[in-house]
Amino acid sequence: MIEQLWNRSSIQRKLMVAFFIPIAIILIMNVYMYVNVNSMIARIDEVYDNNVRLNELAEHLTELHGSMKEYLENKGTSSLNAYYKADQDYRDSIDNIGKSYNGTIAIMQKNIINQSDKYLEIVDETVQAKRGRNVEKYRTGFEEAQVMYADLQNCIYFLNNEQFKVNTDNYYILLSSLRYMEITSIVILIIIGVVNIIALYLLTRSMTRPLTELSKAADKVAGGDFNVTIVNPEGEDEIGRVSRAFAGMVDSMQRYISEIRESMLRESRMKESELKMQNRMREAELKSLQAQINPHFLFNTLNAGAQLAMMESADRTTEFIQNMADFFRYNIKSIDKDVSLEEELELVDKYIYILNVRFDGEIHYHKDIDEDLNSIRVPSMILQPIVENAVNYGIRNIDWEGHINLKTYREGDLIYISIADNGVGMTQDKIEKILSGDGIAVDPDKNDSNGIGLGNVIERIRIFTGREDVMDIISEGENKGTEFIIKVPMHV
Repeated sequence: MIEQLWNRSSIQRKLMVAFFIPIAIILIMNVYMYVNVNSMIARIDEVYDNNVRLNELAEHLTELHGSMKEYLENKGTSSLNAYYKADQDYRDSIDNIGKSYNGTIAIMQKNIINQSDKYLEIVDETVQAKRGRNVEKYRTGFEEAQVMYADLQNCIYFLNNEQFKVNTDNYYILLSSLRYMEITSIVILIIIGVVNIIALYLLTRSMTRPLTELSKAADKVAGGDFNVTIVNPEGEDEIGRVSRAFAGMVDSMQRYISEIRESMLRESRMKESELKMQNRMREAELKSLQAQINPHFLFNTLNAGAQLAMMESADRTTEFIQNMADFFRYNIKSIDKDVSLEEELELVDKYIYILNVRFDGEIHYHKDIDEDLNSIRVPSMILQPIVENAVNYGIRNIDWEGHINLKTYREGDLIYISIADNGVGMTQDKIEKILSGDGIAVDPDKNDSNGIGLGNVIERIRIFTGREDVMDIISEGENKGTEFIIKVPMHV
């Protein structure tokens, strides 16, 4: 059931599933890790909270005892106010001492609270005796408070040590748990990553395998070999439909060619003179058909693919196929014809779009166009080969983000077209070879090439403009990029 549903799904839906499911899993895992790690950190922060409170209690006890002693010695208003403030702080600290333990620690906590209550009572009576000028009573009270102060400090010290031991054990337990959770989370993320890579590999293979077969078959047909066999893919997506449509077209052409051959064999029984004439005519017709069938078949196939993608509401696929059709339609124009600069710029846009679909948007293309120059006439196919060279030999295999910048502007009576990349750059020797006509000649058999070299581009611009100085190539050295500047007169 799931396999059938998957095979019937469009490419867009398959890609969305392959993209969103791993993201959702990773997001859930990250949220789970975040909640648990923050919970563990909060528990670790709370471990030594009781020790901090006991330290504050000892400090407030010292302040209280000191303020009482100072008042007994000076009997000033400021000393009395300080005593009352210290008394309140100590009482607040007693309330916050914490009662989260059992056993010996709980007994010690209770003992400190009871002693503190008695100590506060004695201190208060001593201060009141001082205010009432009862010398004997406040002296006796002070001595008794001194003894209790020392006992309280000792009790707080011992309780602090006991709690520190317990808290240290808890701390190490929590720290171990946190490390275990960290290792577990890393392992889970690695497993998710591996499973995701495998799933993406299987998905892309199911998409690229029929495309590879279709490409090989198209190459054979383009070479005139119509005896090709296409394995129909199981899927009902755009690739499967285009493959079946292509197979149907090839089968029709095979039958048509077979009929022509059979007709030629029947006519071979005619007179020798008529046979020779008919054979020549049939051969001419066949060659003419084969010369026309490649572009017509390509456009029919691409248009069929665009219609199928539109029916599936695959807007990006429709746009891609339409751009492919426009690009190849422009390519088969007569190279000797001149076109507007705007048409050349549109071709570059389509070329960059096609490359970015193929290479997942890794080519960053920027334009700064003077639209007043768009109607200027230039030779056809002069910008795309330069951009192609910048991609293949400039930024294709660099380790940093590749950029191509295209700019048109006017200075005096010359129109300048600049194509710059931030790639590997060129040596001065290579620049001189290109400008002299001995430079890079694009391999017409290379998949990414349209078969037009830079030397061809320069030569056609020279013939078109009647000038020798039609291009500058600037490069500051290795890994510093290259800039091609075409110079065309405003009026040719």
